[in-house]
Amino acid sequence: MSKKYKIHATAGNFNNHIGVPLTLLSIPTDAEMAVVEMGANHQGEIAELARICEPDMGYITNFGKAHLEGFGGVEGVIKGKSELYTYLNSRNDTYYLVNADDPIQLEKTRGVLNVVTFGQGEAHYPWHSTSDGPMAAIAMSLPAQELLEIHSQLSGSFQETNIAAAAALGLHWKVPAAAIKAAIEGYQPKMNRSEWRVTDYNTVLLDAYNANPTSMALSISNFIKWHPQGVLVLGDMFELGQDSAAEHQAIVDLLVHQAFEGEVFLVGAHFGRTRSNFVCVDTAADLLDYWNKKGAPKGAHLLLKGSRGIALEQVLPAL
Repeated sequence: MSKKYKIHATAGNFNNHIGVPLTLLSIPTDAEMAVVEMGANHQGEIAELARICEPDMGYITNFGKAHLEGFGGVEGVIKGKSELYTYLNSRNDTYYLVNADDPIQLEKTRGVLNVVTFGQGEAHYPWHSTSDGPMAAIAMSLPAQELLEIHSQLSGSFQETNIAAAAALGLHWKVPAAAIKAAIEGYQPKMNRSEWRVTDYNTVLLDAYNANPTSMALSISNFIKWHPQGVLVLGDMFELGQDSAAEHQAIVDLLVHQAFEGEVFLVGAHFGRTRSNFVCVDTAADLLDYWNKKGAPKGAHLLLKGSRGIALEQVLPAL
């Protein structure tokens, strides 16, 4: 969007009841648009943030298994995030960006006006995957049978939906296709989010900013597809409440089911209670101690994935 407009956007993770007002208060007087992230870990929070923001357009990225403890399960996540739709429905001059491949989004927006859709089937902006490697790439159909081809620096086919959403948003607001391509292809992951780091000894995919069962499973599946003999360092997933034991065991079972050939290191008390034969330690510091004694991986591709509280980036010095 900033390729065409004067944009102000959420910095870092300023997406809660404190961060959103700070974001709004810092909008420059010459800004044409603001892109504001609204986050939540319990019902009612998105409703309050929407009331504060008064958005003209809304997009729900997904209904993943995040913050299950506060939301009260998956159905609570759906209800809580859909509060954005409730706000948009209260006005007749708002737009909805909708992933047409998500049946929940389609159901929640059925019959409303001003819906802009993108998807791999029938949609305003159809797209398909063009990836032939670990990095996400898409082609989006434009008028006159043209294709907008984007090859990103984002790891994982699951990122392609995010790329398609960004491209569809830009096209809706008349950002030139060439500018959209340049913006997305020029984006380099940072801040411990899907960030590749090449060290003297290893190649590390650092995705340790946060984790939930949905993102963890997707990250693992994509990583082992391209690095079947790599190394997984997985940290606990927090805020899962009564679902925590089952969700952590499901991740362990996923590794067994996919017959992963590489090494696995589990970090945290929740993973420590799972049934597995993998190396498991309580903290990132404990893993450093383990590697000091046994030897850290060398010449390997590694995925570091875990919740913020585990801070897996602490093990980087050993890699």
